[in-house]
Amino acid sequence: MISYFDNHEDEYHNPLVCFIVLFGLSVLATKLRGIWKYMFNNFNFLRVLDYERGGVAGCKLPNDIGKLIHLRFLRLRDLNFTSSKFPSSLGNLRCLHTLDLRIKSDCSNSIHVPDMLWRMQQLRHLYLPQQCSRKTKLKLGTLKNLQTLVNFNTKNCYVKDLINMTNLRELEIRGSFNIEDFNTEELDKNPPIIQSKYLHSLSIINDEGRIDPGHLAHLLLSCENISKLRLDVEIRRLPEYHHLSSNLAYIKLRRCKLEEDPMPTLEKLLYLRMLELHEEAFIGKEMFFCGQAFAKLESLSLEGLNNLEEWKVGEEAMASLQRLEIQKCRQLKKLPDGLRFIATLQELKIESMPKTFKDKVEEGGEDFSKVRHVPSIIFQDCE
Repeated sequence: MISYFDNHEDEYHNPLVCFIVLFGLSVLATKLRGIWKYMFNNFNFLRVLDYERGGVAGCKLPNDIGKLIHLRFLRLRDLNFTSSKFPSSLGNLRCLHTLDLRIKSDCSNSIHVPDMLWRMQQLRHLYLPQQCSRKTKLKLGTLKNLQTLVNFNTKNCYVKDLINMTNLRELEIRGSFNIEDFNTEELDKNPPIIQSKYLHSLSIINDEGRIDPGHLAHLLLSCENISKLRLDVEIRRLPEYHHLSSNLAYIKLRRCKLEEDPMPTLEKLLYLRMLELHEEAFIGKEMFFCGQAFAKLESLSLEGLNNLEEWKVGEEAMASLQRLEIQKCRQLKKLPDGLRFIATLQELKIESMPKTFKDKVEEGGEDFSKVRHVPSIIFQDCE
């Protein structure tokens, strides 16, 4: 059917064609519903159900799924339903260790998840939909064994429930993050939001606007042991150094729109090995890596820093750097002189940069002497 309609788009207005489409879809939905029901009623001892590649899944997930009480692993990622609601019978799956609810829905961009996840007290890994409906409000405080929590947000969940997740290793916050149910006037008098000493990875992704700097600082202050931090949200100003974990080895900043050079703060992170500044992470014109800063940094990626004009690197900075990528920084005038002193640099990648910049870096150009010691210099999609 898909192949036919790709080649007969001009026939969509034909009533007969429309009837065939509707009839075909109804037959498909009926068949899928029958497959679901047969599986859920006959595979009583199923432990793993994994729809890894997604696909069309019919109208909605049948209530009968609640009969698979022995399930340990359930992944529904990228399944496409026409309904945007999960059945409450999911709460019967008390033995689940992994639950992935990142489905697609034709009906709406948001998915409704009934408040039944609190029953699954054996859960280790929980992946919520990217966007839950407004009426979704989940109590997760009973999930004390949880190690991975993805797509958490404070519109649909309670921030205080994070306190009980003392085994949490990875946390991804997507959407809004507010701690309004805390004492927001005196944040330092609140308990730490994260009380898991095992948390090693924190991501905050928000397409809806800025995050309150005080709320962000209070969250980061409780993440003492994280080694990986990803901030994909407008913050304008980087939190002060004492709010950041001294164990950080990987940082990715994207769309943060930092107005001040973040390097005086980031250079104090002695174990930082990978740093990525992407898509207006920094909106200033000058950036400076000074002194013996970033002694253990091995990989640096600068991408989409549209306002960056001048980048300076001190003679002893980034003494361990092995890979450098510069992409879509179209206002950058030249490579920093300090690159000539980085003997460890193995690869330089220049991508989607103006031809004038490329010409300077190529052999014979005025910047070539700064990187002539680099074994691999790659140019890609330069104008």
